[in-house]
Amino acid sequence: MTENHATRQQWPRLPAGIWALGFVSMLMDVSSEMIHALLPVYLTVGLGVTVLAVGVIEGIAEATASITKVFSGALSDRIGRRKELAALGYGLAALTKPVFPLAPGIGWLVAARFVDRVGKGIRGAPRDALIADITPAGLRGAAFGLRQSLDTFGAFLGPLAAIALMWLFADDFRSVFWVAVIPAFLALALILFAVHEPARPAGLRKVRNPLSRRELGLLGAVYWWVVAVAALFTLARFSEAFLILRAEVTGVPLMLVPLVFVAMNAVYALSAYPVGALSDRVDRFGLLIAGIVLLIAADLFLALTHGLAGFGIGILLWGLHMGFTQGLIAALVAEAVPPELRGTAFGMFNLVTGVMLLLASVLAGALWQGFGPQATFLAGSVFAAVSILGLLPLRQRLGRRDPQEAGK
Repeated sequence: MTENHATRQQWPRLPAGIWALGFVSMLMDVSSEMIHALLPVYLTVGLGVTVLAVGVIEGIAEATASITKVFSGALSDRIGRRKELAALGYGLAALTKPVFPLAPGIGWLVAARFVDRVGKGIRGAPRDALIADITPAGLRGAAFGLRQSLDTFGAFLGPLAAIALMWLFADDFRSVFWVAVIPAFLALALILFAVHEPARPAGLRKVRNPLSRRELGLLGAVYWWVVAVAALFTLARFSEAFLILRAEVTGVPLMLVPLVFVAMNAVYALSAYPVGALSDRVDRFGLLIAGIVLLIAADLFLALTHGLAGFGIGILLWGLHMGFTQGLIAALVAEAVPPELRGTAFGMFNLVTGVMLLLASVLAGALWQGFGPQATFLAGSVFAAVSILGLLPLRQRLGRRDPQEAGK
């Protein structure tokens, strides 16, 4: 009996709401990645758009999501509610999905991508703050890791479904886009009926103007250092559309191009939850540094190898680095700030990293167009190495504290 109890205690017991939010993310990612796994090739091959233009489109789309997160996160702090805003964001994303198969030209596709990212921006910060609100202190690494794993499992299923449907529909992009509408609306139904927001703790300070200088100052120096390091790291993580383009250059057949996302996200999904749970017990910063080293290795494989084997190793390493970094960074943000400002904290974090993603994607596209894919991935490895140097002082300050005390 005692042994069984000890075994159960070793595996984190996460609240049901975390699982529900994870499945919401999974379904929406199935929908989104069925489209996004094909969209770069559809733009360049089908519509004749340049690689630089793809970089600009992707960068603007993601930066739009990040800017929106600031206001939705701050609003969730002001009203003291998070679920409604998250549901609004998922609903908006679901409603834009039918535009992709109906779009008559590039203008409509860019507009649909833009509005879809607005929906992502509205839901992102309130959802992440809601995860932190639901999860007990000491389990936040596991909670964010689980959401990332389920989210990424959707990103694994989406491209796989795209491959099968491209075969079934004889490379008809629009038919695949139509099927992608279904899981988006299932995600919306799940967050509306299966996710329940906890009651606001008694005595928690009310925030009247979350974006004021005073409130932003209360986020603390540690939080802003985390944001600065993450911004530098984002320069090394340009849009994953460039992985799709690298596959095309390597000679991957058109129908099999979505396998890039399938392989990458399979590794990401399998690693994020175990790494997150482990980070609640050991040095979180050591795991984060290991993840950045994995990105450097991925960039070097993608830059310096030319065959399918080297490309495949690079893609798997890229997915593994995501599993080692994304959930851990989110947990650091959640634990660095007061509970009443978590929405604002995630919003500002995503604003800064979103702007950096815009710069990174444009820079990656310019390097690719001017000097080839090798220059793009070598530059990414340099930025990743520099971000480790920025992380070391933060590790000295926080890396060895007891994870059970974090966030209390």
